[in-house]
Amino acid sequence: MGAKANFGLIALQSDETIEHDMRRLLPGAEVGIYTSRVPSGSDVSTESLAQMETTLAGAAGLLPPPMNFDVVGYGCTSGTSVIGPDNVAKLISRGCCVRHVTEPVSALIAACRALGVFKIAFLSPYVADVSQILRLVLARNGLETAVFGSFNEGTEAKVARIAKQSIKAAALALVKGSHADAIFLSCTNLQTLNVIEEIEAECNLPVLSSNQVLAWHMSVLAKQTDFSERVGKLMV
Repeated sequence: MGAKANFGLIALQSDETIEHDMRRLLPGAEVGIYTSRVPSGSDVSTESLAQMETTLAGAAGLLPPPMNFDVVGYGCTSGTSVIGPDNVAKLISRGCCVRHVTEPVSALIAACRALGVFKIAFLSPYVADVSQILRLVLARNGLETAVFGSFNEGTEAKVARIAKQSIKAAALALVKGSHADAIFLSCTNLQTLNVIEEIEAECNLPVLSSNQVLAWHMSVLAKQTDFSERVGKLMV
């Protein structure tokens, strides 16, 4: 374990999905995967997301101290947009010994560049003001939101319980008639892995999700892309 790479993951206290997804996707043979949790609110707002900045370094410090991590991933898309990708990297590097730090925002930008995607159909579970900050961050990095849709959910526990068929129907309705190059399903707590390829088959576009792009980017940074499971066009 850890002979090829050591991965660290900092998940939100309220996240019920990301650890399961990461174990499905990240390479498994001779790879160590270690998880810490950061306190997070049960309700999602810019204020509750910003509060994680004060505890992120401490959460990184709870990863096993002897480890030299190849990559540590911070599992919060909207939280990254509020705290800032560079600041996230600084805080995590303060808490543990790590070569690379990433999160779903940087991972999405890297994935879109790899696929030649410039415009996305953006589906979020959250209320509009939380998603607006993320859209601005993406736009500053050359990634335009061609069309936006949301479930307008403010309670984190309910996000993990949005049905697969609801996600699929919303994504297909959103992208129809748009000029998007890909669909992005935002949020690490949204259960997307089992619906990505179904959506791709119907719309013939890449479908990206927070956990999928994070696992992909962590693996690319560690130069270990023998994924345990390949989900979607990104991982072909």
